[in-house]
Amino acid sequence: MICRHCKKAKVSRPRGLCWCCFYTPGVKELYPSTSKYARRGEGNFSGKGVHPVAPTSATPGSAEKIAILAERVRNRQELWHPSDARIPGEPNVAAELKLAG
Repeated sequence: MICRHCKKAKVSRPRGLCWCCFYTPGVKELYPSTSKYARRGEGNFSGKGVHPVAPTSATPGSAEKIAILAERVRNRQELWHPSDARIPGEPNVAAELKLAG
């Protein structure tokens, strides 16, 4: 096979790219993974997200909480707000850290 980007060198890296193109900054992001095992969809985000604007009162595991988490993924936000509703009896680590600090 030939490189999808430069169309010159033999493919030696994932995404159908040659060694040089794969490690050239910005090129790898132009070509989606060709692996059938690659993660796809909105959840494929590995960066540092922005903090959610407001906490949710939805209980963990509820349909409402899952919908809120899906919305946060679409907005590239962190999934958990320190003040989100918790399961009764679960320790609130964020509150404990505020008291300690």
